[in-house]
Amino acid sequence: MRVVCLRGGFGFENLTLEERPLPTCGKNQVLVRVRAVSLNFRDVLMARGEYNPRQPLPLVLGSDAAGEVIERGPSVTRVRLGDRVCPIFAERWLVGSVTRDALRSTRGGPLDGTLSEFLVVDEQALVAAPSHLDFTEAACLPCAGVTAHRAVRELGGLQAGQSLVTIGTGGVSLFALSFARALGANIVVVSRSLEKAERARELGATHTLCSRQTPSWGKLARDLCGEGAEQVVEVGGAGTLAESVRAVRPGGTILLIGVLAGGIAELDLRPILMQDVRIQGVFVGSRASFEAMNEFVSKHAVRPVIDRVFAVEDVRAAFERVASGEQFGKVCIEFAM
Repeated sequence: MRVVCLRGGFGFENLTLEERPLPTCGKNQVLVRVRAVSLNFRDVLMARGEYNPRQPLPLVLGSDAAGEVIERGPSVTRVRLGDRVCPIFAERWLVGSVTRDALRSTRGGPLDGTLSEFLVVDEQALVAAPSHLDFTEAACLPCAGVTAHRAVRELGGLQAGQSLVTIGTGGVSLFALSFARALGANIVVVSRSLEKAERARELGATHTLCSRQTPSWGKLARDLCGEGAEQVVEVGGAGTLAESVRAVRPGGTILLIGVLAGGIAELDLRPILMQDVRIQGVFVGSRASFEAMNEFVSKHAVRPVIDRVFAVEDVRAAFERVASGEQFGKVCIEFAM
């Protein structure tokens, strides 16, 4: 089988497509034929050595995948042959809050990831792919979809008529837009690109702002939401957090998901304190969160926005596309059917 492996050091130049023996499954495991993988910015950071510089190599990259069950161990009961499935991101995070043990079981580092034609997965670490999505669409769910759904619905509790500000037009941000639209919320999308902002409006954004034209966009976003947004989906980190604080309403929540614009910030804490603002970190979610998201996705026929699909032979170009920041939605990689 073919796998995409980081070998010999960090950097895209060290991405290799290599052959490995087909794995066998134990009594509680299944063998999944991977049809598609989607990339996250985490995968880029991992490949560059910026996510965990001490990550042992070689490492099979990738956190998300969708495929079909082609073999079962003798004790498997949760899935059947031919089932369309997605592995969960953290193999040992099934329910409840994240634990240190769960954090040590994430795919694409420290464990080998999903960029492999075949995966052996414990039956407990699988969920059924929504029936209305194809394999490539389903592959977008495990990280970006679960993160956005857990943020907006489970942790934030967004409701119809409330307001959401989301930053950017990557996978998590566009999932948040889709979920908020399905809930009947007022949505403000902030993008550096006028073109992407217009595309976000076509997808259901109520208002769009271009941060290149209006670098201090927080107050304007707040005004568009009345007294401010109940939730801000914050993927920029240090570079955008101060504006998010300006955009959120008193008693609102900033859902801190990414650090695309930096991870270390100097921040005036007084507005957070005096306006009773909550900053909530969001790190993907459990299997239970994934299953809750799938129920919502199926009920509302939500489909992920896919930017571009690459063949596995062009894996470096796929990573470079994500690293460029030019994508609109998810970048995916397909194994030949």
